[in-house]
Amino acid sequence: MSGKTQRDRQDGQTSLAVVIVTFNSADALLPLLDSIPSGLEGVDAFEIVIADNASHDGSAELAEAHPVRPRVIRMGRNAGYAAAINAAVATVDDDRAILVLNPDLRLYPDAAMPLLERLSDPSVGVVVPTNYSEEGHVDPSLRREPSMTTAWADALLGGGIAGRLGLGETITKASSYDRSGLVDWATGSALLVSAKARKAAGQWDESFFLYSEEVDFLRRVREAGFGVLYEPRAKVMHAGGGSGRNPKLFALQTANRIRYYALRHGTLATLVFRAAVATGEALRCWRNPSHRAAFSSSLRPLLKGADFMLLRS
Repeated sequence: MSGKTQRDRQDGQTSLAVVIVTFNSADALLPLLDSIPSGLEGVDAFEIVIADNASHDGSAELAEAHPVRPRVIRMGRNAGYAAAINAAVATVDDDRAILVLNPDLRLYPDAAMPLLERLSDPSVGVVVPTNYSEEGHVDPSLRREPSMTTAWADALLGGGIAGRLGLGETITKASSYDRSGLVDWATGSALLVSAKARKAAGQWDESFFLYSEEVDFLRRVREAGFGVLYEPRAKVMHAGGGSGRNPKLFALQTANRIRYYALRHGTLATLVFRAAVATGEALRCWRNPSHRAAFSSSLRPLLKGADFMLLRS
């Protein structure tokens, strides 16, 4: 952390805490840490907190040896993504914005300042950047709130067509990524959360374990009266493979999509939403083991993420 004091931050200096959750992330983590100094250029004071979910590949030790000197919290178990974020955030001053980053992310130079500039608007609670793929293409990371319309459109038309028609959960229209604007939520690879939004929304819901925790958190940010804003001047590169390549993770993502919806809607609505998800996976499961796993998951009783992971292990 730089030598700026608490008083400096209150006098208008830019300040934030970077929070990273690791789980066997050694291969990806060092490039992220290397990118932080240039990515946070112009930020007067910052600290880096890593919550390690009992990695056995030396992630925590690699982090501690890195020149940016992150503070590492050893969780002692694989507690899940939300629980690790909560543990890290609990060690950060209440007046600080939190920049949550996936370990397989890379910051472009000067990525943080446009986010902080937009966060100066008191009506904004979270700001998200443009995500790029390793090939340099814009990764469609902006989302609509899950609904009957998005679920059935994605199921019957496929995410690509549904997105182009403005009906799907994923916002795929290219022009949407050219300009700043409010969104329902965005994938949780990079989120800058204001101190006021942190306090209003409370902790991340640890019952999700992995996936949909950011959907839940950003909904609570909006319900508290703050906007979730996309800012294209801030750029990051997401090197992660994603859940779709791993049947177990894709099944967990599918289960948590349904569980998230069920927490906010009645039994009948949830049954129809579940039917949409199951239909979409059934239509695609013949060609892909991940969709087969997701179809099976969509028919299971609703479980907490950690329970689901234990059953699948």
